[in-house]
Amino acid sequence: MNHSTFSWDVFNATPIVAILRGQPLATCIRIAETLQSAGYGTLEVTMNTPGVAGIISELSARFPDLNVGAGTVCTPEDLEVALGAGASFIVTPIIDEEVITTCVKRGIPVFPGGYTPTEIYRAWSLGASAVKVFPASQLGVKYIKDLGGPLPQIKLVPTGGVSLENIGSFFAAGVAGVGMGSSLLDKKLIAAEDYAGLRAHFLAMKKEMESAAR
Repeated sequence: MNHSTFSWDVFNATPIVAILRGQPLATCIRIAETLQSAGYGTLEVTMNTPGVAGIISELSARFPDLNVGAGTVCTPEDLEVALGAGASFIVTPIIDEEVITTCVKRGIPVFPGGYTPTEIYRAWSLGASAVKVFPASQLGVKYIKDLGGPLPQIKLVPTGGVSLENIGSFFAAGVAGVGMGSSLLDKKLIAAEDYAGLRAHFLAMKKEMESAAR
């Protein structure tokens, strides 16, 4: 199994997971370079991206200091493809018990998706490294705070609906990290190949996160 090792130190330094979905390899490489230059360390490529195995494999080889994972892993078959490509962590939108327990057995960090307190607790009790609260856009920061009352031990990573405007309040609510797709990877900037603009956007997002996390 040729996967790179996940670094919690890298993740915790900037706990924002960049979600790359549907981008070709060349664009993924430019995005990864830009993320790294802005001080980010963790990205996932979703399994519904064409050529995903090759992209994960290439990014893992080119960027050994980044955590390169696989997202939208829904089945044990997806998991084998992702791990075979070298993914160092796994993100799922749903709870598939076999995916979670296989990752736990193999020592691969896994961030399963949960929505209700029962799902979130179930994912955690199966051995999740953190639980992806998805889609967070419907629930907002208050929901995250409410979960922290009875379930303070569970690391939460809200995904979907996190933006420049609210990222600070999510971190102030005590999340372990956030997952961000289109609100971080601005489609217009990427389409225009404006990577300087994209880097400035990444830095602004990081600054908002850091000011709240202190």
